[in-house]
Amino acid sequence: MINRRLFSVGLGSTFLAACSGGTPTSAPATRMRAVPNAGYDAWVAGFKSRAASQGISQTTINRAFQGAGYLPGVIERDRNQVEFKRSLEDYLAIAASDERIATGKQMLVRHAGTLSEIEAKYGVDKEVIVAVWGLESRYGSRRGDVPVVSAVSTLAYDGRRGAFFEKQLIAALKIIQEGDTTPANMTGSWAGAMGHTQFIPTSYLAYAVDFTGDGRRDIWSEDPTDSLASTAAYLARAGWVRGQPWGGEAGTVSGTPVAVLQPQTPGPRIAVFRNFQVIKRYNNSDSYAIGVGHLSDRISGGAPFQASFGPDATGLTLEDRKELQRRLTSAGYDTQGADGVIGNNTKSAISAYQRASGLAVTGEPSAALLRQLGG
Repeated sequence: MINRRLFSVGLGSTFLAACSGGTPTSAPATRMRAVPNAGYDAWVAGFKSRAASQGISQTTINRAFQGAGYLPGVIERDRNQVEFKRSLEDYLAIAASDERIATGKQMLVRHAGTLSEIEAKYGVDKEVIVAVWGLESRYGSRRGDVPVVSAVSTLAYDGRRGAFFEKQLIAALKIIQEGDTTPANMTGSWAGAMGHTQFIPTSYLAYAVDFTGDGRRDIWSEDPTDSLASTAAYLARAGWVRGQPWGGEAGTVSGTPVAVLQPQTPGPRIAVFRNFQVIKRYNNSDSYAIGVGHLSDRISGGAPFQASFGPDATGLTLEDRKELQRRLTSAGYDTQGADGVIGNNTKSAISAYQRASGLAVTGEPSAALLRQLGG
């Protein structure tokens, strides 16, 4: 099976790259504009016959491509993906931030009845479902606004991963033909991930469910019910073991794990069970699976990891880095948040402070800089 996130750098970099020590944006509003492109138009003309040969009606094809166009912004995003390698500590500072935990608890209460029904049907812990929601779209607030037909047809025409995205485009047309949504309503990320929990079109066709019973598998609605149930259905089909934990910090979780990981030294040792591998079917990343699992534990009232990560290469602990961000912002150099993750906004703030103070401009944090900024 093609991994649901194969097309994308996913939370491991897009989600984190947007952070500065600020709030992550996994599916930001982009407002991309289509531009004329003769090559794209010729490709679409050829594609339409291929779509028809795969059972897509002419009516659906006409509806889907009415108003669709070539999006250069999508190609720019595709070309400029950067693989950010974050430590587990930095990753968790974002994925299981205080804000994300608090909002997750609110969502658990707000949708308690629906989540309990989903958990009962599919056997997937409701806290895990909410955690996936939190990481994929910040509980629905970052679902993406790019027209999916335009996005995936642009990427299919571009050719770098043409076969993959043409398959996504055919799937998108099938979704429209089946009446689950309209071309105008089918929006998502720049690479075609859709809804509250960011399904690509082929995964939607394979796993999405109509849990509300209204006749449509509506993952685009403000109501997250179908999205949350579809995520549970996906995880259940991937082999979720009812009643078994995903894992946890070694020594604090009972049972016999399949493995014990230590992604960062010093740092917690993570005992993982089969459900950890199931989460990785959603996004094939150890950090992502630990992030979902740990966020789900915190949402349900669990404690932070007990083992300390210790200071980083600059000699600063996570709390030191948070304090550095707070002091920079207080001094007039806004880091756009204080999560302890040193991203582009924090580096820009450091550079601005260094420049204004007559210091060598490095943009890098240090214990000396923290001391200079005072208390």
